[in-house]
Amino acid sequence: MFTPKYPPKDTAPPATAAAPATHTPAPVQPNSAPVAPASNRPTVQLTPGSALALAAGGGAVVLVVGAVLVSMLLAVAITATSVAVVAVVLRSMVKDFNNHR
Repeated sequence: MFTPKYPPKDTAPPATAAAPATHTPAPVQPNSAPVAPASNRPTVQLTPGSALALAAGGGAVVLVVGAVLVSMLLAVAITATSVAVVAVVLRSMVKDFNNHR
């Protein structure tokens, strides 16, 4: 069950070494620029109204993400403050408990 299973040995005859083929480069034409194929997709044209809507949408996204990040930072700050207050109160209680013994 756990023994490895190897593929069968190759039965093809060994390839003989062939002489390397000589390559002749194609002649280079001096002023030939590659031409991109024509696309069937329509081009997107931004009108001033759509550009304004796109900018307003981007600004709204930035504001929402900023508000979320600020609220998360505020939550962490409030939690840290409350933990610090609890630590001070507990320290005071332990100190008073040790003094009254």
